Amino acid sequence: MGCGSCSTGGGCAPAGCKSNGTCLTNGCSKLDVYDWLSDMDMPSNYKPFNIVEVKFKGSRKDFYINHENIYLEAGELVAVETATGGYDIGHVSLTGELVRMQLQKKHLTVDDVTKKIYRKANPADVERWKAAKDLEWETMHRARKLALELGLSMKLSDVDYQGDKTKATFYYTAEGRVDFRELIKRMAEAFRIRIEMRQIGMRQEASRLGGIGSCGRELCCSTWLTDFKTVSTSAARYQNLSLNTLKLAGQCGKLKCCLNYELDTYMDALKDIPDNVEQLETERGIARLQKTDIFKKLMWFSYPNDDTWIPLEIDRVKEIQQLNKQGVKPGDLKEIAAEIAPPVIDKILDYENVVGQDSITRLDERSRKKNRNNRNRNKNNGEHKQQNNNRQQQGLANSTPPTAKGSEQKESAPQNGQQNRNKNKRRFKGNRPKNSDNG
Repeated sequence: MGCGSCSTGGGCAPAGCKSNGTCLTNGCSKLDVYDWLSDMDMPSNYKPFNIVEVKFKGSRKDFYINHENIYLEAGELVAVETATGGYDIGHVSLTGELVRMQLQKKHLTVDDVTKKIYRKANPADVERWKAAKDLEWETMHRARKLALELGLSMKLSDVDYQGDKTKATFYYTAEGRVDFRELIKRMAEAFRIRIEMRQIGMRQEASRLGGIGSCGRELCCSTWLTDFKTVSTSAARYQNLSLNTLKLAGQCGKLKCCLNYELDTYMDALKDIPDNVEQLETERGIARLQKTDIFKKLMWFSYPNDDTWIPLEIDRVKEIQQLNKQGVKPGDLKEIAAEIAPPVIDKILDYENVVGQDSITRLDERSRKKNRNNRNRNKNNGEHKQQNNNRQQQGLANSTPPTAKGSEQKESAPQNGQQNRNKNKRRFKGNRPKNSDNG
């Protein structure tokens, strides 16, 4: 996979959605597929499967025929055929035999795939594709303004430009039917491209845009979930969840899809739970149901004006129900309450008031010792400096006479030099030969 088209980071920094950094897939982990056959050696006479799965923006995928048998790897950019003319740019998400398995999963055959792969995207294709993607944000906001001016009750959520920059698909959500013929005319005049309007549901909108769920993970619909099943409030009731719309609804405004994930397990566990157990009649009074633990198979009851909850096993509750039908009232439920082992906790952490236990001046002693050490250190340094100064002064005093003598010698040096020159002159005059005329 090329570094410039890595969808999960792969050493590129930074990675993230919306082409943050060097990522070109417009999203992280959107319908990613792990090729578990990539490390396997194929037979020598193996003929590669000529259908390739290509991924586009917003978790959109499609299958294309590699009729020229171009060598392709996952993550490479390719130019593919479109149904309305022109070409589009997408990333190769899957090749080889796993594509055949994906076709079976989608209930498709090889004959159903008709669109072709033209070529690997060249630099000119990539540059045009990037320029088209840079226009999407501004185009969406301008289209929203046009829709507001026309008073249309619709919400434009996303824009997807075609790779050749000749067409744009606008995705919108609306409660009912919307007449957007005038809107298409104005957008065609403003953007000078072919316009396609496509209505999607609330869940499809969340799938395209992505986001973080209340669990702290990316939305299931934008990462791996493609089959949106109906979710009813009965799923929350079976799991003993509070019917709070704010907590049960996802970012799409509908009930969370994850409510169906554990529903079958709860349904199997509820088979042993007795129905219509709102209250039990005892000699002490009527005990009302407060809570049911489905997997531990325990039911808690309480008496009026008593805050104590009494746990009972399911078999014991069924016995009391049969006795009540016969008109028999058992004794106090506390006598037959189930024994619940306390949770094992290594150390109980509790709040303790430690005000007044420690001395307020406990830190002052350390600071005093520190200040005392600093004073001693400064005192010692001062004494050493004084001793050094005294030694220097003594050295200067001892070296003064030689210096004076040296200066006297320097001063007397010119005089001695003058005397030596006079002596030399006299010697020169005495040794000079006499003039023959005077002889």
